[in-house]
Amino acid sequence: MEENPTSWGRLPTEARHPESRDLDRLPIRRVVELLLDEDRRGLERTLLRSAEIARAAEWLAETLDGGGGCVLAGAGTSGRLGVIEAAECPPTFGTDPERVRAEIAGGRDAVFEAREGAEDRAEEGRAAGAGLEAGDLLIGLSASSVTPYTRGALEAARERGARTVLLTCAPPDGLEDAADLLIALDTGPEVLAGSTRLKAGSATKAALNAITTAAMVRAGKVFENLMVDLRPGSAKLIDRSARILSAAAGLDGAEAARRLEEAGGELKTAIVMSRRAVGAERARELLARAGGRVRTALALESSEP
Repeated sequence: MEENPTSWGRLPTEARHPESRDLDRLPIRRVVELLLDEDRRGLERTLLRSAEIARAAEWLAETLDGGGGCVLAGAGTSGRLGVIEAAECPPTFGTDPERVRAEIAGGRDAVFEAREGAEDRAEEGRAAGAGLEAGDLLIGLSASSVTPYTRGALEAARERGARTVLLTCAPPDGLEDAADLLIALDTGPEVLAGSTRLKAGSATKAALNAITTAAMVRAGKVFENLMVDLRPGSAKLIDRSARILSAAAGLDGAEAARRLEEAGGELKTAIVMSRRAVGAERARELLARAGGRVRTALALESSEP
Protein backbone atom coordinates (compact mmCIF):
# COMPACT_ATOMS: atom_id res chain seq x y z
CA MET A 1 0.00 0.00 0.00
CA GLU A 2 1.25 3.48 -0.87
CA GLU A 3 2.83 5.44 1.99
CA ASN A 4 3.76 8.67 0.25
CA PRO A 5 1.34 11.42 1.38
CA THR A 6 1.56 13.05 -2.05
CA SER A 7 -0.47 10.10 -3.38
CA TRP A 8 -3.49 10.95 -1.27
CA GLY A 9 -4.76 13.50 -3.75
CA ARG A 10 -4.94 10.76 -6.38
CA LEU A 11 -7.19 8.55 -4.29
CA PRO A 12 -10.71 8.16 -5.75
CA THR A 13 -12.18 8.71 -2.28
CA GLU A 14 -10.52 12.17 -2.24
CA ALA A 15 -11.66 13.21 -5.73
CA ARG A 16 -14.32 15.82 -6.47
CA HIS A 17 -17.69 14.47 -7.52
CA PRO A 18 -18.75 15.87 -10.93
CA GLU A 19 -22.42 16.15 -9.93
CA SER A 20 -21.80 18.16 -6.77
CA ARG A 21 -19.35 20.87 -7.84
CA ASP A 22 -21.99 23.53 -7.10
CA LEU A 23 -23.03 21.89 -3.83
CA ASP A 24 -22.98 25.19 -1.93
CA ARG A 25 -25.46 26.69 -4.41
CA LEU A 26 -27.96 23.84 -4.55
CA PRO A 27 -31.35 23.80 -2.79
CA ILE A 28 -31.17 21.75 0.39
CA ARG A 29 -33.54 19.13 -0.99
CA ARG A 30 -31.22 18.58 -3.95
CA VAL A 31 -28.29 18.21 -1.55
CA VAL A 32 -30.23 15.55 0.34
CA GLU A 33 -31.18 13.76 -2.89
CA LEU A 34 -27.55 13.71 -4.04
CA LEU A 35 -26.36 12.29 -0.72
CA LEU A 36 -28.98 9.54 -0.65
CA ASP A 37 -28.49 8.67 -4.30
CA GLU A 38 -24.76 8.28 -3.74
CA ASP A 39 -25.46 6.02 -0.77
CA ARG A 40 -27.55 3.88 -3.13
CA ARG A 41 -24.68 3.75 -5.62
CA GLY A 42 -22.30 2.78 -2.86
CA LEU A 43 -24.54 -0.12 -1.88
CA GLU A 44 -24.73 -1.22 -5.51
CA ARG A 45 -20.92 -1.31 -5.60
CA THR A 46 -20.92 -3.30 -2.38
CA LEU A 47 -23.27 -5.88 -3.88
CA LEU A 48 -20.77 -6.41 -6.69
CA ARG A 49 -18.31 -7.65 -4.07
CA SER A 50 -20.73 -10.19 -2.56
CA ALA A 51 -18.43 -13.14 -3.30
CA GLU A 52 -15.56 -11.62 -1.34
CA ILE A 53 -17.89 -10.53 1.47
CA ALA A 54 -19.27 -14.07 1.66
CA ARG A 55 -15.75 -15.45 1.92
CA ALA A 56 -15.00 -13.09 4.79
CA ALA A 57 -18.20 -14.28 6.50
CA GLU A 58 -17.10 -17.90 6.04
CA TRP A 59 -13.72 -17.07 7.57
CA LEU A 60 -15.40 -15.40 10.55
CA ALA A 61 -17.69 -18.41 11.08
CA GLU A 62 -14.69 -20.77 10.87
CA THR A 63 -12.79 -18.60 13.33
CA LEU A 64 -15.60 -18.67 15.87
CA ASP A 65 -16.23 -22.40 15.39
CA GLY A 66 -12.54 -23.04 15.97
CA GLY A 67 -12.43 -21.06 19.20
CA GLY A 68 -10.54 -18.12 17.72
CA GLY A 69 -11.25 -14.42 17.90
CA CYS A 70 -11.81 -11.63 15.40
CA VAL A 71 -10.56 -8.05 15.61
CA LEU A 72 -12.03 -5.21 13.54
CA ALA A 73 -9.32 -2.55 13.27
CA GLY A 74 -9.57 0.90 11.77
CA ALA A 75 -9.22 4.63 12.26
CA GLY A 76 -11.73 7.47 12.25
CA THR A 77 -15.11 6.62 10.76
CA SER A 78 -13.92 3.17 9.72
CA GLY A 79 -12.78 2.44 13.26
CA ARG A 80 -16.04 3.67 14.76
CA LEU A 81 -18.00 1.44 12.39
CA GLY A 82 -15.91 -1.48 13.60
CA VAL A 83 -16.71 -0.56 17.20
CA ILE A 84 -20.43 -0.45 16.44
CA GLU A 85 -20.34 -3.82 14.69
CA ALA A 86 -18.41 -5.53 17.47
CA ALA A 87 -20.61 -4.02 20.17
CA GLU A 88 -23.77 -5.36 18.51
CA CYS A 89 -22.63 -9.00 18.32
CA PRO A 90 -23.06 -9.96 22.02
CA PRO A 91 -26.65 -8.72 22.47
CA THR A 92 -27.77 -9.92 19.05
CA PHE A 93 -25.96 -13.25 18.83
CA GLY A 94 -24.86 -14.03 22.38
CA THR A 95 -21.17 -13.98 21.55
CA ASP A 96 -18.43 -13.38 24.10
CA PRO A 97 -17.35 -9.71 23.76
CA GLU A 98 -13.73 -10.87 23.41
CA ARG A 99 -14.51 -13.13 20.45
CA VAL A 100 -15.47 -10.25 18.14
CA ARG A 101 -13.93 -6.99 19.28
CA ALA A 102 -12.79 -3.70 17.81
CA GLU A 103 -9.56 -1.71 17.95
CA ILE A 104 -9.62 1.94 16.93
CA ALA A 105 -6.72 4.32 16.37
CA GLY A 106 -6.49 6.62 19.37
CA GLY A 107 -8.16 4.17 21.74
CA ARG A 108 -11.59 4.33 23.37
CA ASP A 109 -11.66 8.14 23.51
CA ALA A 110 -11.48 8.23 19.71
CA VAL A 111 -14.93 6.64 19.53
CA PHE A 112 -16.49 9.84 20.88
CA GLU A 113 -14.03 12.53 19.80
CA ALA A 114 -11.94 12.68 16.63
CA ARG A 115 -8.24 11.85 17.03
CA GLU A 116 -7.17 12.62 13.48
CA GLY A 117 -3.44 12.14 13.98
CA ALA A 118 -3.95 8.67 15.45
CA GLU A 119 -4.51 7.14 12.03
CA ASP A 120 -0.87 7.87 11.13
CA ARG A 121 0.50 5.66 13.92
CA ALA A 122 1.42 2.40 12.23
CA GLU A 123 3.00 1.06 15.44
CA GLU A 124 -0.27 1.54 17.32
CA GLY A 125 -1.92 -0.48 14.58
CA ARG A 126 0.73 -3.17 14.92
CA ALA A 127 -0.11 -3.41 18.61
CA ALA A 128 -3.75 -4.02 17.69
CA GLY A 129 -2.78 -7.01 15.55
CA ALA A 130 0.09 -8.33 17.63
CA GLY A 131 -2.10 -10.24 20.06
CA LEU A 132 -3.56 -12.48 17.37
CA GLU A 133 -2.33 -15.88 16.26
CA ALA A 134 -3.14 -18.73 13.91
CA GLY A 135 -6.86 -19.43 14.13
CA ASP A 136 -7.72 -15.75 14.63
CA LEU A 137 -8.98 -13.21 12.10
CA LEU A 138 -8.24 -9.51 11.64
CA ILE A 139 -10.49 -7.38 9.44
CA GLY A 140 -8.75 -4.11 8.61
CA LEU A 141 -11.03 -1.18 7.79
CA SER A 142 -9.77 1.73 5.69
CA ALA A 143 -11.89 3.74 3.28
CA SER A 144 -8.78 5.00 1.45
CA SER A 145 -6.75 1.77 1.87
CA VAL A 146 -3.58 3.69 2.83
CA THR A 147 -4.22 4.38 6.53
CA PRO A 148 -0.96 3.53 8.38
CA TYR A 149 -2.80 2.34 11.51
CA THR A 150 -4.80 -0.23 9.55
CA ARG A 151 -1.79 -1.24 7.50
CA GLY A 152 0.19 -1.84 10.70
CA ALA A 153 -2.58 -3.98 12.18
CA LEU A 154 -2.75 -6.12 9.04
CA GLU A 155 1.00 -6.59 8.87
CA ALA A 156 1.31 -7.61 12.52
CA ALA A 157 -1.62 -10.04 12.31
CA ARG A 158 -0.18 -11.73 9.22
CA GLU A 159 3.20 -12.07 10.88
CA ARG A 160 1.48 -13.84 13.77
CA GLY A 161 -0.24 -16.31 11.43
CA ALA A 162 -3.76 -14.89 11.67
CA ARG A 163 -5.98 -14.59 8.62
CA THR A 164 -6.42 -11.02 7.38
CA VAL A 165 -9.07 -9.14 5.42
CA LEU A 166 -8.85 -5.58 4.12
CA LEU A 167 -12.23 -3.91 3.65
CA THR A 168 -11.73 -0.68 1.72
CA CYS A 169 -13.69 1.70 -0.48
CA ALA A 170 -10.72 2.15 -2.83
CA PRO A 171 -10.27 0.32 -6.15
CA PRO A 172 -8.28 -2.94 -5.99
CA ASP A 173 -5.28 -1.86 -8.07
CA GLY A 174 -2.05 -2.33 -6.13
CA LEU A 175 -3.77 -3.80 -3.06
CA GLU A 176 -3.58 -7.47 -3.97
CA ASP A 177 -0.94 -8.19 -1.33
CA ALA A 178 -2.37 -5.99 1.40
CA ALA A 179 -4.23 -8.88 3.09
CA ASP A 180 -5.14 -12.51 2.56
CA LEU A 181 -8.53 -11.35 1.30
CA LEU A 182 -9.25 -8.00 -0.32
CA ILE A 183 -12.75 -6.50 -0.38
CA ALA A 184 -12.37 -3.38 -2.54
CA LEU A 185 -15.76 -1.67 -2.84
CA ASP A 186 -14.46 1.12 -5.11
CA THR A 187 -17.25 3.54 -4.16
CA GLY A 188 -15.64 6.55 -5.86
CA PRO A 189 -15.76 10.23 -4.90
CA GLU A 190 -18.05 11.63 -2.25
CA VAL A 191 -20.67 14.36 -2.70
CA LEU A 192 -18.60 16.33 -0.19
CA ALA A 193 -15.08 15.73 -1.45
CA GLY A 194 -13.06 13.50 0.84
CA SER A 195 -15.74 13.04 3.50
CA THR A 196 -15.67 9.26 3.62
CA ARG A 197 -18.10 9.15 6.54
CA LEU A 198 -20.76 9.51 3.80
CA LYS A 199 -21.11 6.98 0.97
CA ALA A 200 -17.96 5.08 1.91
CA GLY A 201 -19.15 4.84 5.51
CA SER A 202 -22.56 3.53 4.46
CA ALA A 203 -20.99 0.94 2.15
CA THR A 204 -18.54 -0.17 4.84
CA LYS A 205 -21.34 -0.53 7.38
CA ALA A 206 -23.40 -2.59 4.93
CA ALA A 207 -20.46 -4.91 4.23
CA LEU A 208 -19.77 -5.36 7.95
CA ASN A 209 -23.44 -6.10 8.62
CA ALA A 210 -23.35 -8.76 5.91
CA ILE A 211 -20.11 -10.32 7.17
CA THR A 212 -21.14 -10.65 10.81
CA THR A 213 -24.77 -11.60 10.20
CA ALA A 214 -23.96 -14.23 7.56
CA ALA A 215 -21.23 -15.64 9.80
CA MET A 216 -23.62 -15.91 12.74
CA VAL A 217 -26.20 -17.65 10.55
CA ARG A 218 -23.50 -20.13 9.53
CA ALA A 219 -22.44 -20.55 13.18
CA GLY A 220 -25.96 -21.59 14.25
CA LYS A 221 -26.95 -18.35 15.97
CA VAL A 222 -30.13 -18.15 13.87
CA PHE A 223 -33.17 -20.42 13.46
CA GLU A 224 -35.25 -19.70 10.36
CA ASN A 225 -34.90 -15.90 10.24
CA LEU A 226 -35.03 -15.48 14.00
CA MET A 227 -32.18 -14.48 16.30
CA VAL A 228 -32.16 -17.23 18.91
CA ASP A 229 -28.93 -16.50 20.80
CA LEU A 230 -29.77 -12.94 21.81
CA ARG A 231 -29.07 -11.83 25.36
CA PRO A 232 -32.29 -10.58 27.00
CA GLY A 233 -30.62 -7.80 28.96
CA SER A 234 -33.43 -5.25 28.73
CA ALA A 235 -37.23 -5.16 28.88
CA LYS A 236 -37.33 -4.86 25.09
CA LEU A 237 -35.10 -7.89 24.58
CA ILE A 238 -37.04 -9.96 27.15
CA ASP A 239 -40.20 -9.17 25.22
CA ARG A 240 -38.43 -9.95 21.94
CA SER A 241 -37.35 -13.35 23.27
CA ALA A 242 -40.96 -14.21 24.09
CA ARG A 243 -42.14 -13.04 20.68
CA ILE A 244 -39.43 -15.08 18.94
CA LEU A 245 -40.44 -18.17 20.92
CA SER A 246 -44.08 -17.55 20.01
CA ALA A 247 -43.18 -17.35 16.33
CA ALA A 248 -40.85 -20.38 16.41
CA ALA A 249 -43.10 -22.67 18.44
CA GLY A 250 -46.64 -21.37 17.86
CA LEU A 251 -47.20 -20.34 21.49
CA ASP A 252 -49.27 -17.47 22.82
CA GLY A 253 -47.58 -14.77 24.84
CA ALA A 254 -48.35 -16.18 28.28
CA GLU A 255 -47.25 -19.71 27.35
CA ALA A 256 -44.05 -18.38 25.76
CA ALA A 257 -43.17 -16.45 28.90
CA ARG A 258 -43.80 -19.54 31.04
CA ARG A 259 -41.70 -21.77 28.80
CA LEU A 260 -38.82 -19.30 28.83
CA GLU A 261 -38.89 -19.29 32.61
CA GLU A 262 -38.76 -23.11 32.62
CA ALA A 263 -35.77 -22.91 30.29
CA GLY A 264 -33.93 -20.49 32.55
CA GLY A 265 -34.29 -17.75 29.96
CA GLU A 266 -32.47 -19.82 27.31
CA LEU A 267 -34.35 -19.15 24.10
CA LYS A 268 -32.86 -22.04 22.12
CA THR A 269 -33.68 -24.44 24.92
CA ALA A 270 -37.24 -23.13 25.09
CA ILE A 271 -37.72 -23.60 21.34
CA VAL A 272 -36.54 -27.22 21.41
CA MET A 273 -38.64 -27.91 24.53
CA SER A 274 -41.73 -26.52 22.86
CA ARG A 275 -41.28 -28.00 19.41
CA ARG A 276 -40.35 -31.49 20.66
CA ALA A 277 -42.34 -31.64 23.90
CA VAL A 278 -39.30 -32.44 26.04
CA GLY A 279 -37.95 -31.08 29.30
CA ALA A 280 -35.23 -28.51 29.65
CA GLU A 281 -32.42 -30.98 30.32
CA ARG A 282 -33.29 -33.12 27.30
CA ALA A 283 -33.48 -29.99 25.14
CA ARG A 284 -30.03 -28.94 26.33
CA GLU A 285 -28.65 -32.38 25.56
CA LEU A 286 -29.99 -32.21 22.02
CA LEU A 287 -28.58 -28.75 21.50
CA ALA A 288 -25.19 -29.85 22.81
CA ARG A 289 -25.13 -32.77 20.37
CA ALA A 290 -26.17 -30.40 17.58
CA GLY A 291 -23.42 -27.89 18.29
CA GLY A 292 -25.97 -25.33 19.43
CA ARG A 293 -27.91 -25.40 16.16
CA VAL A 294 -31.66 -25.44 16.74
CA ARG A 295 -32.62 -26.92 13.38
CA THR A 296 -30.16 -29.79 13.82
CA ALA A 297 -31.36 -30.39 17.38
CA LEU A 298 -34.94 -30.64 16.16
CA ALA A 299 -33.93 -33.15 13.49
CA LEU A 300 -32.10 -35.27 16.06
CA GLU A 301 -35.16 -35.37 18.24
CA SER A 302 -37.34 -36.31 15.29
CA SER A 303 -35.29 -39.38 14.45
CA GLU A 304 -34.12 -40.47 17.92
CA PRO A 305 -36.33 -40.79 20.98
